[in-house]
Amino acid sequence: MSQISQTGLQSNWLYAFWKFSRPHTIYGTSLSVLGIYLISIALTNSEFPFPNSYSLLSVIGAWVACLSGNVYIVGLNQLQDVDIDKINKPHLPVASGEFTQRTGEIIVIATGILALGLSWLLGPFLFAMVGISLAIGTAYSLPPIRLKRFPFWAAICIFSVRGAIVNLGLFLHFSWVLQAQQSIPPAVWTLTWFILVFTIAIAIFKDIPDMEGDRKFNITTFTINLGKVTVFNLSRWLLTICYAGMILVGLLDFTQVNSIFLIVVHSAILAFMWWQTQQTDLQDKSSITSAYRFIWKLFYLEYLVFPISCLLG
Repeated sequence: MSQISQTGLQSNWLYAFWKFSRPHTIYGTSLSVLGIYLISIALTNSEFPFPNSYSLLSVIGAWVACLSGNVYIVGLNQLQDVDIDKINKPHLPVASGEFTQRTGEIIVIATGILALGLSWLLGPFLFAMVGISLAIGTAYSLPPIRLKRFPFWAAICIFSVRGAIVNLGLFLHFSWVLQAQQSIPPAVWTLTWFILVFTIAIAIFKDIPDMEGDRKFNITTFTINLGKVTVFNLSRWLLTICYAGMILVGLLDFTQVNSIFLIVVHSAILAFMWWQTQQTDLQDKSSITSAYRFIWKLFYLEYLVFPISCLLG
């Protein structure tokens, strides 16, 4: 086989792995690690950006452990949803045949072991956070439990991990690394509640573009029970509650954040969110998918906006 052919095969495999990793979740996980670290620096009055020699290693290690756990969770879900994904997400590598079932299994096992092993080496809070997240991710996808079959429990799985476990676990880990007091300050609880409610919106919205395959394979979702329009509007109002809550925190002149920055930026994002989502055509799957990606972009943005408000506070 020529060198050009080998390079092409490697490139194709890496692109398939990138799709298998679900890029939008990779971005979210990466920014959550960075954002919580910056908040930890700001709230513990530590030297920016790396107050000691171990802090840089800790950030990189936590990032790799969390990314590995992320790939394990989304990969396991794909292995269990091959037939559904052939309808809803035919571009995914297992559904399309780019990866065999065996290849997917090897990746999932390897990333699960890496996530647990690395987090165990880096500290007790990180290990607990990763372990709990992987356990919930397994219960979400894997029979016989397979909680994704039930709308309520599926939503609980998603927003408990993304909203609470990751934020609180990472903050406790970085506080431990920075040798700060092991308690959760009000600013971290504020972000946690924001992400909790935001993730509920993501959890119910994600099923709108998947309606066809879910109905065929008897997966009960809020979209199937309530309809696309109701779920779409409910998601928008949940996001509105998130941003209104942040604006209220700014108006109450929260001492740990820059109130003016918080009010101005979240007011602008809230207005833009409503303007952008008004353009969504619920009869067009590509338009719905675009709206879903837009909501994820807003999710990423908060892990930049809130840490900046803490650094400016």
